[in-house]
Amino acid sequence: MMCAALARAVVLRYSAVPRTARVLSLRWASRITMGLACAAFACPGGAADSVQEHPAVQVGTVSVQAVSVDSWTPGSIVSRDDARIASVVSGQVVWVADVGALVRQGETLAKLDDTLPRLRVEELRAQVARARAQHTVSDSQLERFNRLGTQALSASQLEDARAQRDMSGDDLARVESQLRQAQYEIGQSVIRAPFPGVVTERFVQRGEYLQIGAATVRLVNTADIEARATAALDLAANVHPGQMVIVREHGIEKRGRVRTVVPVGDDRSRQFEVRVTLASPEWLVGTPVEVSLPTTAARTAVTVPRDALMIRQNHSYVLRVTRANTVEQLDVIPGAGMADSVEVSGPLTPGDRLVIRGGERLAAGQVVRVVGPATHSAQDHPG
Repeated sequence: MMCAALARAVVLRYSAVPRTARVLSLRWASRITMGLACAAFACPGGAADSVQEHPAVQVGTVSVQAVSVDSWTPGSIVSRDDARIASVVSGQVVWVADVGALVRQGETLAKLDDTLPRLRVEELRAQVARARAQHTVSDSQLERFNRLGTQALSASQLEDARAQRDMSGDDLARVESQLRQAQYEIGQSVIRAPFPGVVTERFVQRGEYLQIGAATVRLVNTADIEARATAALDLAANVHPGQMVIVREHGIEKRGRVRTVVPVGDDRSRQFEVRVTLASPEWLVGTPVEVSLPTTAARTAVTVPRDALMIRQNHSYVLRVTRANTVEQLDVIPGAGMADSVEVSGPLTPGDRLVIRGGERLAAGQVVRVVGPATHSAQDHPG
């Protein structure tokens, strides 16, 4: 106002000069210029006065969700099919798969020399033919005796014929069983993969003699893997099949589902076993991992975005945006932390807007401008 009045005074004073003597001197020009400049730039409400733009902030919302406190339990990646493939017959090894070989179910892992079983099969085939012929003769003789009846033969003769027929039938069944056993040994001389996988270790070499039940190779199914963790028995009540958990390894986290909980604890370590299936397993078998298991039962609590919480030395607070787009500072007490949110206790209501970006230099009561999405996607915590 003072600058505007000064400018008007300068103009009036200049206009009071007689027309004949109205010569614009340098001093008058300077005064007029200074007055106009003061009125235009230095005075409130001038032409160049611009309203300062309100600070821009991004906000998230307060939500209510089920939360629980988790603990990281050590574990490892294991295969559901990991076995030392043994032989059910004995013999000399003539071939064995190399380490690293990928095999499908039913493919050959090792071969044994089958010369002796084949010779045994030839011998037993001859015995089967002989026993079958003897059984045919005994059966024909019994049938003939039955036609003659008891008038021509005694009862003891009929009983002997019937016994001979039965014993010949038993002999035939016995040698046929031995023949099938020898043929089975020939088939088992080729050791095949019971499931698809990779050969990780060989326990025999070519030329060695393999005993019944001895291991030939270790076969691991690398496609069907899961996480195995052992946790303290105190956590058993909070872990259930079908529960969603997080499995991590060197900062890489994957979501998994609890497949089973072994309901038997070890009396020495006081721990129980948990198996977790993974949707997209990419880790190698044997990789050490950590599994997040709930230490408390799930409960419903008020949560805020993690970026909305301001932690200071003596207190923690959040900045809430009112309907008038002003901010107010509210003290809160943080609780359990989750992936992108934190449990808090304080004067908050679900749906309240909290500043998550741009609140470092804001003061209570300051007007702000909300930009970006005003929603916070609070994912349910696993478990």
